[in-house]
Amino acid sequence: MAGASLSAAALRASAEPTILVFDSGLGGLTVLDAVRRARPDARYVYVGDDAAFPYGRLGEAALVARVLTVMERLVATHRPDLVVIACNTASTLVLPALRQRFTTPFVGVVPPIKPAAAATRSRLVSLLATPGTVARSYTHDLIATYAGACAVTLVGSQNLAGFAEAELAGAPVDDAALAAEIAPCFVTDPDGRRTDVICLACTHYPLLLPRLEALAPWPVIWIDPAPAIARRVVQLIGALPRDADRHGFALGAFTAGTCLTTPLRDALAARGINEVAIEAVPLPLQ
Repeated sequence: MAGASLSAAALRASAEPTILVFDSGLGGLTVLDAVRRARPDARYVYVGDDAAFPYGRLGEAALVARVLTVMERLVATHRPDLVVIACNTASTLVLPALRQRFTTPFVGVVPPIKPAAAATRSRLVSLLATPGTVARSYTHDLIATYAGACAVTLVGSQNLAGFAEAELAGAPVDDAALAAEIAPCFVTDPDGRRTDVICLACTHYPLLLPRLEALAPWPVIWIDPAPAIARRVVQLIGALPRDADRHGFALGAFTAGTCLTTPLRDALAARGINEVAIEAVPLPLQ
């Protein structure tokens, strides 16, 4: 899930590392939460590229160019010791170009097919993702490699990431709209087996997890990729030192800032992000 040009030993030498968490919008907050629990002493910069949200509307070449452009600015400004790309779409498409361009280590996120295949008992698994992630060959290769013994239902949600953004912005959608998005994930086969594991293959989706659990027609295991990302970060940067300050600073930055409602600022503050900045990087006209 991650590759790095800088050794783990060199990263551990940084007493208070700067970790930059990057996403197209607000989904990466779920990853930020998990990483901060593992290294609460670090200095964090959370960046939402809301000027370009959602990434699914960009072609692959345009998306690669966009993330490289934004990352040039971010690396020069914040000089992170490590960058987490907390977005499935960007991870599957842009990580090779990022690792070629920068010496900074990058950790990515992939659809959690492997842990889902290990957790299922019915062998009926659903992958809930954006349409782009569902269609990508990378996703199909993961399924072939790790879930060959399972029947995997691919569900490409057009709206769920936007619903998660709306939830944090103080404008939640109604239950019926959410239920309709997840309904295709719940499958019963002729033998009476039912889906028992759902992979959340977009970091936005765990923002809605309490509501998704309440709306599920039967109990399932929901696999959130964030804990695995946090473990990988710790592998690279080291565990929390015994004498470390457990209250590291966190800055939020957005490339447009149009999403910053008062409820969203309150939600960010509740996650320990009390300072928010606009680092304007407009999306070029297509």
